[in-house]
Amino acid sequence: MRNFVLLVAISALIGSAASANPQKDAKPKEPAKMIACAVEPEHKVDVKKATTEKMFADYKGNRYFFCCAGCPGKFKADPAKYVKAAHIKTPTASGKMKAKS
Repeated sequence: MRNFVLLVAISALIGSAASANPQKDAKPKEPAKMIACAVEPEHKVDVKKATTEKMFADYKGNRYFFCCAGCPGKFKADPAKYVKAAHIKTPTASGKMKAKS
């Protein structure tokens, strides 16, 4: 009987500790949205990070992302060469973007 009471007490403690988990209220992290670099498609680019760092160029209604500082110059020298590269529509004021590859 004593073991049973002890088991119930331990179960209650574990249950209350689990319900008090501070991570429960934490906002789940969004997975990174990756896209291929317009100039070097074998390199993947985090869209949010590249946007923050201004590592992109808009061309004819589309936004192209770059993996390094050398890519924007190559793209701007001949953007028509890269029109079929992975891109998204240039974001509108509502902030909605659609990926295309």
